[in-house]
This record gives sequence, C-alpha cells and structure tokens, in this order.
Amino acid sequence: MSGPRFGSKNESSLRRQIEAIQRKRMVREQVVDLNDFRNLRKELQAPTILVVDDEEIMRNAMKRILENEGYKVILAEDAMALSKVLEHTQLDLILLDINLPWVDGIELCTMLKRHPVLRLVPLILCSGRRSKEDVERGFEAGCDDYITKPFELESMAHAVSKALKREQV
Repeated sequence: MSGPRFGSKNESSLRRQIEAIQRKRMVREQVVDLNDFRNLRKELQAPTILVVDDEEIMRNAMKRILENEGYKVILAEDAMALSKVLEHTQLDLILLDINLPWVDGIELCTMLKRHPVLRLVPLILCSGRRSKEDVERGFEAGCDDYITKPFELESMAHAVSKALKREQV
C-alpha cells in the first residue's frame, strides 16, 4: 500500500537499489536472522504515518500506539518540521494537531488539502478542541477525520485504519 509519490521515479529506484544492497549484505553474512528479514520486509510494506504535534509526550505516545499496530511512524513538532519530512518521504497518512506554533493545524490542513499531490494523502486532525464549531472548521479545512484528545486507543486505531482503507480504493 503506497500513497502518492512526491519525488521523481529516480527516488523510488534509489530506494529499490538500497533495499537490494541490504538484502545482498544479509545473504553475504551467511547467517541471516529470519526475524531481521521479516522485520525489514514488514517495515518496507508498512504504511507510513506522519504525526505532527508540538507536545513531545503526545508525539511519542502516538508513535508507540501506531507502531504497535504495525505502522511506520515519523514525528514532527510543527509545520516547518512537517515541510522537511515532505521533501524526502512518501506518506500514507498525516495525523495533525490543531494547536501548533506559528502555523496552526487548521491552516496547515487547508494548505495540504489544496496541494495537487498532498491533497490525496488522508489527514486526521487530533485536538483537545471538542466544540461543534472546531470540528466543523476542521472538516471545512478538508480533514478526512477528526479525533478529540484524550482519545481511546481503539478509536484512534479505527480512524487510522479507516483512513488508510479509504486511500486504497
């Protein structure tokens, strides 16, 4: 399962070349740990999720939860860090906090959903803001789902799974 490509075909070709080199080196060592091979394969196939939250504790908690669900997780603390990740990473989903410094999550969601390629990446807003108006603003900005904090593990896992399945269609 892969999201839209952000870079050139050369970047995906480079990734394949690196993967091939890594597999060859594992074979050359003559002792290949089957678990290492399975983990490598699993990581290559796992959907990549970007978690953007200015609170380090929340970022790390979400990372642990999502990795336990089998996803590859990248963290960013604000819009600038998000933009750096987008330069070199193909994403399958973005989890975005609303309360961010400099550029808030609603503005960021609007920008991402207006981008010709990034608009295809499912985006879930995660916020402590629970009012009907806040939720409406999130959906008006283009989010695919809105999760309120604190959230139940099952509800977040369900929202992520639902968003990723929607992307596959």
